[in-house]
Amino acid sequence: MAAELATQTPPPSVDSASDPALVPALDSTAVSARTATGASSDPSNPGVTRRGVLIAAGLVAFGSLSIQLSSFAASKVFEDLGTPAASAGRMLIAAVVLLVVFCPRLRGLTRTDWIGIAVYGGSMALMNLSLFAAVERMPLGIAVTIEFLGPCAVALLASRRMWEGLCALLALGGVALIAGPSGDANLAGIAFASMAALSFAVYTVFAEKVGKSGGGMGNLALSVAFAALLLLPFGIARAGDVTATHLGWLAISGICGAVIGYGMDTLAARVTSGRVIGTLFSIDPVMGLVIGWLVMGQTISSYSLAGIVVVAAAGALLVWISGGHAKPASN
Repeated sequence: MAAELATQTPPPSVDSASDPALVPALDSTAVSARTATGASSDPSNPGVTRRGVLIAAGLVAFGSLSIQLSSFAASKVFEDLGTPAASAGRMLIAAVVLLVVFCPRLRGLTRTDWIGIAVYGGSMALMNLSLFAAVERMPLGIAVTIEFLGPCAVALLASRRMWEGLCALLALGGVALIAGPSGDANLAGIAFASMAALSFAVYTVFAEKVGKSGGGMGNLALSVAFAALLLLPFGIARAGDVTATHLGWLAISGICGAVIGYGMDTLAARVTSGRVIGTLFSIDPVMGLVIGWLVMGQTISSYSLAGIVVVAAAGALLVWISGGHAKPASN
């Protein structure tokens, strides 16, 4: 989500990412990969293997790359419609796509399923609105760093080993370095950024709960639909200003940012855990920085370069400590 605000010019084309059919294909692939890797034999690190972390890192990175395209598309309508209305429009389009692709079944869903769907969707909606509000009131770097405190806290609190906690702290330090020295922030900006961090933390936890639920990606579709419903009042007021061009950009933004972006996060949590993707989400600001350098010719400061190295080190350490404990799946 933070990286979505960091880039405002087009990243490299990701044609395959624009096809929603990729999501169900990856869904079955992720399930197979999870079965193949087996559960960890280490009781302090159940269900997490080196292969699973590598798959999750790839999914999060692919989702982050897709969000760069979403960022460019959304920037085309923010000025005309405003960020709340644009967020509502793209979330509504994403919900329609996901509902058509996965056709979730409502019968058989338990009370726990519905709670997970509502909380996951609510966190998506609040995360969008609060981060945009924070960036309007404070430097982007500070907002991004505060927001990442959410998944970082999840990774720390859920850590089962000291090294996992160290990975989360390293990732946080890397994100802070990428943000670099920034100007002062006002209390309102800090409050909105803290709300975004809380939303991101809840999102991280429920990405795993929804991803590993019986409904799987169908429940993700319902979550995005609920988020769209919550944001709908912000979009209705500007509905008369929406043109066909706006709809086109909103469709691109919704498919890339919500269908693919949220889909990749959910699948990543499904093959690992919330505490693992809490650290992996540090890929987002790195991806935004790298795309800005490659595509827009932006310079990378020494602080940002050091931040990339630290985030990469955190990811490598996370992969390393997750290995060596897996046992083959029984036939």
